[in-house]
Amino acid sequence: MEKGLLVVLSAPSGGGKGTIVKELLARNRNVRLSVSATTRAPRPGEENGVHYFFTTREDFLAQIESGGMLEHAEYVGNLYGTPKAPVDQWREAGIDVILEIEVQGGRQIKSVAPDCVSIFLLPPSLPVLEERLRGRGTEPEETVQKRLLAAREEIPHARDYDYIVVNDTVEEAVENIESILRAERLKSARGEKVIERILTSC
Repeated sequence: MEKGLLVVLSAPSGGGKGTIVKELLARNRNVRLSVSATTRAPRPGEENGVHYFFTTREDFLAQIESGGMLEHAEYVGNLYGTPKAPVDQWREAGIDVILEIEVQGGRQIKSVAPDCVSIFLLPPSLPVLEERLRGRGTEPEETVQKRLLAAREEIPHARDYDYIVVNDTVEEAVENIESILRAERLKSARGEKVIERILTSC
């Protein structure tokens, strides 16, 4: 069995990562989303263990110290990170794992897992991004401004990713990401087991 892909999906806040990932999971049975841990407070409707593992700063730092985080980053005053164990288990079972993470975390993943597939999701424009952020209606103006400022700093990092997908419509963005994953699975670098199976099949 071929090892599952490790997919890094990044976007500026409001870029639509959550919506895109939800549709990808609905359409692909062999794809899982790694649930991140965070020290930020839950938003209305968010559930612990479903949307995030909500934890204290002290507990989060302890997990880093013990090697239990695949990556971690601080964003707008809160810590975010990827628990390592479930990602490893899924990939060994041949399941593709999506990491919905920020630029800092994406950089860490590329250093510890060079075989990862990195995708940066861009908004059609900055005015559309601002409209999406304000449309949430869950954050004060100060936080919205911080996220817009962070987005301007993050977007140039799209150049460091393997692929760039513009989130103009959800349908088109999801189809483009699915095409990327299909192509990645067919790369010769990932086909060693297939080659060996065919050579020993006679």
